[in-house]
Amino acid sequence: METPRLSKLERLEAEGDIAADYLEELLDIADLDGDLDMDVDGDRASVSIVGADLSMLVGRDGEVLEALQELTRLAVYRETGERSRLMLDISGYRATKREELIELAAGLIAQVRETGQKVSLDPMTSFERKVVHDEVTAAGLVSESEGVEPRRRVVILPA
Repeated sequence: METPRLSKLERLEAEGDIAADYLEELLDIADLDGDLDMDVDGDRASVSIVGADLSMLVGRDGEVLEALQELTRLAVYRETGERSRLMLDISGYRATKREELIELAAGLIAQVRETGQKVSLDPMTSFERKVVHDEVTAAGLVSESEGVEPRRRVVILPA
């Protein structure tokens, strides 16, 4: 008998469940208190951890958060055999960062429109670059990434 194929939403929800189980074990091992919230955001599973003081899980400039996200994606891959695009947020770090980047992008988009000159941003993570690219696209301009990780940056081009 053939196994029924899961819908995309069901697959993403299953990814979130696997990720939450993995992260819950990690919090237990580290003896940290945190509440997990799972969601599906567009075309990816999303897991958020909130708790008293989880700053050590975010690290400087989100470095630890990025590493935990990759480990969590590996845990999902181990269970499903499929590459995950799961997004992890801890203590609202990514949500706050997204708002800051949207503000930054808006100012730079206005600058590019006013001067007609391209603008290069500082190196960013893939998450940060995507936020900026999405804002530039929504504003009707074009952007591209250049450089090599970890020094990859966004360049906003005039129309």
